[in-house]
Amino acid sequence: MDSDKIHYQKSIPGFSSSLIYVTSHLLCVVVVRVPIERSEFIWLNGKYVPWDEAKTHVLDHGLHYGTGVFEGIRAYETHDGHSAVFRLKEHVERLFRSAEMLRIAIPSSQDEVEKTIIKTIAKNRLKECYIRPLVWYGFTELGLHASDLPVNVMIAVWRWGKYLGEGGVRAKISTWIRNSPNSFPNEAKICGGYVNSVLAVEEAREAG
Repeated sequence: MDSDKIHYQKSIPGFSSSLIYVTSHLLCVVVVRVPIERSEFIWLNGKYVPWDEAKTHVLDHGLHYGTGVFEGIRAYETHDGHSAVFRLKEHVERLFRSAEMLRIAIPSSQDEVEKTIIKTIAKNRLKECYIRPLVWYGFTELGLHASDLPVNVMIAVWRWGKYLGEGGVRAKISTWIRNSPNSFPNEAKICGGYVNSVLAVEEAREAG
């Protein structure tokens, strides 16, 4: 599929999240498990590599301390057979804002990341897909300091069904409290912050 057949879409019905915040607690939606359908290529640090060969070091700072940022984006097939990426510019802008909060300097411009996302969809010949850009600190040494560390960038795309499945959902108020904004920047999509959400969702799953 040609990358010039993929364009931006400002609004797509059904754009939703698995977590809805109510006061200081989490209202957790029990998310249906939807298996990932592997694609052919992943863009990793400037080049395309086969899906199974996209690897990183086990001592990466982001793996040990959650020092990474990401986005979750969707591309949809349009009525004319092309593809529309939902709010691509806004998602990439938030990716850069999140990285700035962690003092991560992404080694590409916002425009370059947007274009790479479009090219990655086209290279995998997808009309509809989920898009996961991820930026994280790599390895030179470990410790809570995060200066002078290499920065890794990855963009993966794959076919993924409806996040909430079909036929409605069951939900509960979690006993886990949302991260305090005085202790964690909740407006940023920082990898480590999602442990809070994982705990809440798993509690909901166990409750049925």
